[in-house]
Amino acid sequence: MTRDVHGRDLRYFVAVAEELHFTHAAERLYVSQPALSKQIRALERQLGVELFRRDQHSVALTEAGEALLPHARRVLAAWGEGAAAVEAARAARRSTLVVGMSTSPGRGGLLPAIRSRFTAAHPEAVIRVRQVNWADPTAGLVDGAVDVAFVWLPLPDADRYAWTVVAEEPLLVALRDAHPLAARAEVDFTDLLDEPFLALPPSAGPLRDFWLALDARSGRPPRISAEIAGTEETYEALVAGLGVCLVAAGNAPLLTLGGVTTRPVRGVGTSRYVLAWRREDGERGLVRGYAEACRQVVGRGR
Repeated sequence: MTRDVHGRDLRYFVAVAEELHFTHAAERLYVSQPALSKQIRALERQLGVELFRRDQHSVALTEAGEALLPHARRVLAAWGEGAAAVEAARAARRSTLVVGMSTSPGRGGLLPAIRSRFTAAHPEAVIRVRQVNWADPTAGLVDGAVDVAFVWLPLPDADRYAWTVVAEEPLLVALRDAHPLAARAEVDFTDLLDEPFLALPPSAGPLRDFWLALDARSGRPPRISAEIAGTEETYEALVAGLGVCLVAAGNAPLLTLGGVTTRPVRGVGTSRYVLAWRREDGERGLVRGYAEACRQVVGRGR
């Protein structure tokens, strides 16, 4: 027996089995009676049995047709449930916004303020936050796991993304309290050239280079003492004296929890913290709405 039977064949079969009249079944299915008869004949050939006894006055199910009918109904019902589940998932996708981040944005309640404005404009929307470690500098954008993400520039494959700047902040150096440079009010980056640095994983690409300040080293390679993929790892490595690292001013409170100091650094640029999204999603209602809420919060000082 062939297994290559389509859902349409089963719908046609069930309609004729329930109507026991080809013309009425065709009207119910919005197809022509000849087309329906042809399809039922094709189904019977596929199955190798007659499903209906036909004469000039009546249509009746054969024993094979009687045997198939409950199974065909169950298959169609299951497919209907499956189609409904897909539509529910599609609807949920349309009304759910997944926000990616590597660390909490902090910065004076930025995230709650954006959420408040966004939900006021989109009360039907559900926001889900996904935490992603520093091995993925896009915080989930690259593989479609999130819709928007709070990330640092530069991004790999930057042309794929659009963004709005959340904060542009000076860089500080984070180091153990007992480090000799911690006694200074400000540190020149040239004094850090020979220091062991904590580095993001290689998968972070240009962002790893940025936090190592490669453009300020005049070609001198950094000394990398350990790799870090999250705030807690960074704090523990700093306290243990494994190395130093650059940090944006807005993230300093996440590391200065005891045993770690941050100091301003001369000779390096500034950091840019952004809300980013994939360019092809820029016209999606929820993505556009969240970006607009972010711009409003940042532009109006919360």
